[in-house]
Amino acid sequence: MANNDQVKTLLDAGVHFGHLTRKWNPNMAPYIYMERNGIHIINLYKTAAKIEEANEALKKIAASGRKILFVATKKQAKDIVAEKAKNANMPYITERWPGGMLTNFVTIRKAVKKMASIDRMKQDGTFNTLSKKERLAVDRLRAKLEKNLGSISDMSRLPAALFIVDTTREHIAVKEAQKLNIPIFAMVDTNSDPREIDYVIPSNDDASKSIDNIMTSVSNAIIEGLAERKAGAAKEEEANAAAKAPEAKNDDAKAPVAEEKKAPRKRTAAAAPKASSEEE
Repeated sequence: MANNDQVKTLLDAGVHFGHLTRKWNPNMAPYIYMERNGIHIINLYKTAAKIEEANEALKKIAASGRKILFVATKKQAKDIVAEKAKNANMPYITERWPGGMLTNFVTIRKAVKKMASIDRMKQDGTFNTLSKKERLAVDRLRAKLEKNLGSISDMSRLPAALFIVDTTREHIAVKEAQKLNIPIFAMVDTNSDPREIDYVIPSNDDASKSIDNIMTSVSNAIIEGLAERKAGAAKEEEANAAAKAPEAKNDDAKAPVAEEKKAPRKRTAAAAPKASSEEE
């Protein structure tokens, strides 16, 4: 259950401020505490509980080695999300959502490979053989691809989950994830529909301080999951090394026994001629 310190931190960050009452989505009613001056106030105890629930699920996904794609294209969120996603070593989209990003992932991967091929051209000198006009066109294409897809260049397969800031704005991403049954984690304000989201975090998705607070908590949970995965891999290596050690000792112990067995055979062979000479 949420503690008072956590709720106070959320309160200080302004996470509780919703939208104007006339813009609300009735499905957000369970998460609304009250109305004040024409603005809905979000119940922060429920927000804190939902953060814990989401963080636990995100930690498990990260510990399993799968990717979580962060999506936030609104001005006040994009820089914060990009920074937190980089810290957690996760892909992110902070420019325009490319249509078919998930449902047509093969085509998106081709665009990413095109970016890599341009880089190879520059490294092997092929780029310098092009005319000035062609080089300019290639540079523009490379810059465009980097701006839109550079942050997902290492994502070789579909993400295991999406984390979205402002589901109303990113409705195309929500629809694509739903079509592919990809779990959605999101900051959901009072003007959005929580029924479309698997892990709802009722919160103010407009204020940068609120976004930073939630994103810090989420990215820390993912980093913990990655640390657990790393620790688990280290323990597995140690266990494998320990298992190999007794085998090596057993091999060393068997070697002298083999020599001892050979020794009596040599003595018997030497004694045989003596016995035959006495008979003569």
